[in-house]
Amino acid sequence: MQTKLQSKVEAVLKQFPEYWENESLLKHRVIEDLRNYKEVLINALISDELISESYSIQVGDNKIFKLEDFVSMLRYKNYLDNSYTKYSNEIGLTSEGKYLNYSSDVVLDFPHKDGILEGGMRQENKGKEEVYYHNVLAKEEIDTLLSPKILKNIKKYDKNGIHKTNQISSKDNLIIKGNNLIALHTLKERYAGKVKLIYIDPPYNTGNDSFKYNDRFNHSTWLTFMKNRLEIARKLLMENGVLVVQINDQEMAYLKVLLDEIFSKDNFVSSIVVKMAHLSGVKMAHKESIVPKTKEYLLVYANNSSQVKLNPQYQKADWNDVLNRYTSYINNYDKDYTEWEPISLREAMKINNVPLNNTELVEEFRVNNAERIYQTALNRSANFPKKPQNKFLKHGDKFSLNGREVIFASGKIRENNLQREVVQIVGDIWNDIGINNVFQEGGDGIDLRFGKKPEMLLERIISMFTDPDDIVLDFFAGTGTTLGVSLKLQRQFIGVEQLDYIQDLTIKRLSNVMHGEQSGISKKVNWHGGGSFIYAELFELNQVYIKSIQNASNTHEIEALINIIKNSSFLNIRVDLEKLFNQKEVFFELPLEKQKELLIEILDNNQLYLSYSEIDDDQYAIDNQVKAFNHSFYQEGV
Repeated sequence: MQTKLQSKVEAVLKQFPEYWENESLLKHRVIEDLRNYKEVLINALISDELISESYSIQVGDNKIFKLEDFVSMLRYKNYLDNSYTKYSNEIGLTSEGKYLNYSSDVVLDFPHKDGILEGGMRQENKGKEEVYYHNVLAKEEIDTLLSPKILKNIKKYDKNGIHKTNQISSKDNLIIKGNNLIALHTLKERYAGKVKLIYIDPPYNTGNDSFKYNDRFNHSTWLTFMKNRLEIARKLLMENGVLVVQINDQEMAYLKVLLDEIFSKDNFVSSIVVKMAHLSGVKMAHKESIVPKTKEYLLVYANNSSQVKLNPQYQKADWNDVLNRYTSYINNYDKDYTEWEPISLREAMKINNVPLNNTELVEEFRVNNAERIYQTALNRSANFPKKPQNKFLKHGDKFSLNGREVIFASGKIRENNLQREVVQIVGDIWNDIGINNVFQEGGDGIDLRFGKKPEMLLERIISMFTDPDDIVLDFFAGTGTTLGVSLKLQRQFIGVEQLDYIQDLTIKRLSNVMHGEQSGISKKVNWHGGGSFIYAELFELNQVYIKSIQNASNTHEIEALINIIKNSSFLNIRVDLEKLFNQKEVFFELPLEKQKELLIEILDNNQLYLSYSEIDDDQYAIDNQVKAFNHSFYQEGV
């Protein structure tokens, strides 16, 4: 589909017959003349207002034509078929447009990276041919595609049921059903710079997950899909906000480089390894010939690393495995440090009649006396204090002893279920996440065994990067684990999900949480229910027809849809509609799935949802409740 800008460029170049062979543009001639600064050609291009706006910049009183940008468009784009792809599908690290083996400054280069990928799936098992919108040639299409949308079918859920509402407050939790790229641009209008944590668990592009886009550039398609969403997502983050993306080996390395480009390397916080599978069980059967995969990654990026403050998280420490270096003990610990008597831990247990061959009693003594157990090391700094800063040692305390050694406290103590335990700070390898019985989490009716993340994992992430009342966003909300854990931890949440299971899984799970379900982390955080959230849907235009086409079960239903679509939808001007509608006998000889594909192709993908600017258009008959809620959402009059 030609855009206005594309048509303008073609019209200008049509003035020069030497650039054409029949209907084919001889791009090399155009580029050669541009590089030689052919005045008549450049003047013709910049004399057009739309071309000038897209490919020129004003510097003082002078207008400068962005020649290389225009040349790149001609060279790398399939100019007249609007596919916007490089002729080569090579993906790699580049510098100054050239692929290379090593450079101190590299970026990820892949087909479509300068385009917009809508990613408009509705069902997990239904792939979708994708339309790429280029950020210059299709600018007016992109402006419409990504403009703020109307929200409808608005409901407020709490433990007392479902209620109508015509407004949203700054403290309301929110779930939006619809395309997450479009939803993010809609959310930007209200939440730009207000989100503390974005956690996403996107499709991993393994061929076995929900990323089933039917594109021959599957690898670069996925990268474009992620790039479009991450770029707008960053605009929602607070200055001290953090993004956490969970991913596996399939795309991790490429995603890391992509995130380096979008967030910058300076804002990289950590790459955390999480154990997500056991080495035993059905999944590991017949794995002897390969290295079994038990890990996934959390790629963590700050919006501004200088502003981020983490809340340290702790895990139970295995004394024999981690703390066996702590072999010294302070006697007379209840007195001033000058009267402390350093002895060995072994000697201390003998004094206190602890049988050294009784593992349980030895462990109990260590835990109960952890504040006075320490290790020594060579004093390599003159800055350590010469006496304890606290009468009783705390985790992390250190000071000089006899001028050459330092004392380190043994460990942090916490109460867990009325028992004391020694814990250590969590690093970048998480092997203590409870991955058993995850399918039981979420309450009644939420059995999705292989599609849920453990609540314990989200609890740690949310606790590490946010405080109570902060906003947590998950725009691949799935079964709602992030949202449910956020509610239990007293965080505000925003969730986006476009697949049709949102009612049966996501909403049901949140309802269970509000009613006090006791799975996952509920007992640990003393959760007894409460809270509320608002549910809303992006106002569908052609998306309604796409869903009907996908659900059609026979040719008669397709024929009925053709008559409806012909008269009431926004159609794609690239398709010869009259030929299709006047030759139905040929069309209906095709297999049913092919009929569906062609019928979806008729629809204008740029008109899937209704823009907020159309809210007062009478043809859409939008009721007053929906209008009032949208005015509240977009803060009109505030």
